[in-house]
Amino acid sequence: MSLIANLPLVGGSDTTPPRPKGSADSPLRLCTTMTFPDVGLRRRRRLVRLGFIGVGFAALLLSACSNSSGPSRSAHQNATGEATCPLSGVRPPTGGVPNRPAMAVKVDNYPTARPQSGLDKADVVFEQPVEGGITRYVAVFQCDDSSLIGPVRSARSIDIGILGQLAHPLLVHVGGIDPVLRDIVASPLVNVDLGQSRSLVIHHAGRVAPYATYTSTALVYGAHPDMTTPPHPLFTYSDTTPTGSAVSTVSINYSSTSNVTWRYSLSTHTFQRFYNGTTPDRLENGAQNTAANVVVQYVQITYGPWVENSQGALEVRADLYPDASGDAVVYRDGVAVPGTWHRSTLGSPTQFIDRSGKQIPLRPGQTWVEIVPNTIRATTTP
Repeated sequence: MSLIANLPLVGGSDTTPPRPKGSADSPLRLCTTMTFPDVGLRRRRRLVRLGFIGVGFAALLLSACSNSSGPSRSAHQNATGEATCPLSGVRPPTGGVPNRPAMAVKVDNYPTARPQSGLDKADVVFEQPVEGGITRYVAVFQCDDSSLIGPVRSARSIDIGILGQLAHPLLVHVGGIDPVLRDIVASPLVNVDLGQSRSLVIHHAGRVAPYATYTSTALVYGAHPDMTTPPHPLFTYSDTTPTGSAVSTVSINYSSTSNVTWRYSLSTHTFQRFYNGTTPDRLENGAQNTAANVVVQYVQITYGPWVENSQGALEVRADLYPDASGDAVVYRDGVAVPGTWHRSTLGSPTQFIDRSGKQIPLRPGQTWVEIVPNTIRATTTP
């Protein structure tokens, strides 16, 4: 592996229809004057103020810019007062929570992009549907480090909805279509486009474009030394297993290229990830992807109006906020806890609530959030 300055990078398509006014999934930009750092360069963007805003739209703006109640926003500690990682609930590997924000990396999951690197060091991994029935990952790092993460690919509109609940996370990607990039720059996310920041790129020997672009936590965090605020927790954690029904496997058939099965291992208290039921999903270092928690979040998905690639595939849009809700199931410790999810604003954490109205606690450890179109249903075996 070596750092290179002139690696050809692949971004988004140039075939993009005009962006419709008032696009429902666009971040709301009229809240206030905000500062958005961009790959080591902090740029102030004065947001346009409209002379008149309708009452209903003004209320929507206020909603989108606020944070609602969720997991404790106090110091990151467990019940015994020990420091814990805000996004995993485990003790930090270095003894203290790093003074840095969440760092989210867009990692490809097309079959020819596998095996990936770095996912085992992430605190949370979101699996998102994109065009053509394939999925991609948003791997979120904060407490641990990885010297190799990738392959890194382009951004999507859905990334804003996923990551807005982390306040001002770094979003590491390689380009994207113009309307998506405009929305990222105007959102609370910090735009780290490796296509414009070659010094943050690791060229992984043996991989070819578009699967050759990698990075590391050291490179990205090193380019943002002034960002020192850890994120608030997204979830609550407990070592006590909640009441639920026994489950040994969870299968999610996104598509023929992403037919996922999670199989519970009693010896490790984790769910192990497979493809097509039998093929272990292994990283480049040989480790199998595992999760202490698998959260299946059923979301309303629509497509368009933007064209994402030269084949005419339309951008995936996910109803993640404001005042969005749906069914959810939390899988941990070999049990399934059914419930619902709700998210009031872009900046507020998603609430996962059981059927008695209480928040579902997760097991401390890595969490995978499977964002599943509500037209699909996961299947399980006891």
